[in-house]
Amino acid sequence: MAKMRLDKFLSATGAGTRSEVKNLLKKHQVCVNGRICKKPEQKVDPDKDEIVMNGKRIAYEEVSYFLFHKPSGCVSATWDKKEKTVMDYLNEPQCRGLFPVGRLDKDTEGLLLITNDGELAHRMLSPKKHVDKTYYAEIEGEIKEEDQKAFLEGIDIGDEKKTLPANLVILESGKKSKVKVTIQEGRYHQIKRMFEAVGKEVTYLKRISMGPLKLEDSLKKGTYRRLKAEELEQLKRGC
Repeated sequence: MAKMRLDKFLSATGAGTRSEVKNLLKKHQVCVNGRICKKPEQKVDPDKDEIVMNGKRIAYEEVSYFLFHKPSGCVSATWDKKEKTVMDYLNEPQCRGLFPVGRLDKDTEGLLLITNDGELAHRMLSPKKHVDKTYYAEIEGEIKEEDQKAFLEGIDIGDEKKTLPANLVILESGKKSKVKVTIQEGRYHQIKRMFEAVGKEVTYLKRISMGPLKLEDSLKKGTYRRLKAEELEQLKRGC
């Protein structure tokens, strides 16, 4: 990438504000390629130069991608005045401008992509792309074959248009049922409203996949990991 001012680089990686960074430079706490640097205007190449602050190498990421296992009780937002957000779980100060791609309800758990790649996020959320989103759900009420057919035909949930066809897989059926649902949209409370429309109630909801991304059992609630190179490639190719 192009060269940039040292103070701008350090600020972009989360080292502090421009004024805080200048104080660090004055205190000889920053080295560039092994030499102490005191000039905030010095140009550096983030791809080639080694920048060290207080003995720790500083890396710059223009775009970043994280797979987060959202727990219940936090909102899918970058900031909220009253509620804990999904961003409160991330500790990546070198990554600026991160945001969740799409939303999960406060009480919904599961896979959430967090990135600062606005273009990819736009493509993933575009209705024209029809990105599959699969959920595991526990339902109050017996799920029948007629419910599966209704989901495939599209459900009237009170919007201008019916939902797009959705795939409803019955795992267990009884007074309390377990299902998997795959949709290609992201309307407000969509899955809950779809089941309400057929006389059922969702008591638990968890997103287990989004496009090629899968939520593995080893990723515990409230934790995250970086996307693997092959996952990112599949994601970009699919969108």
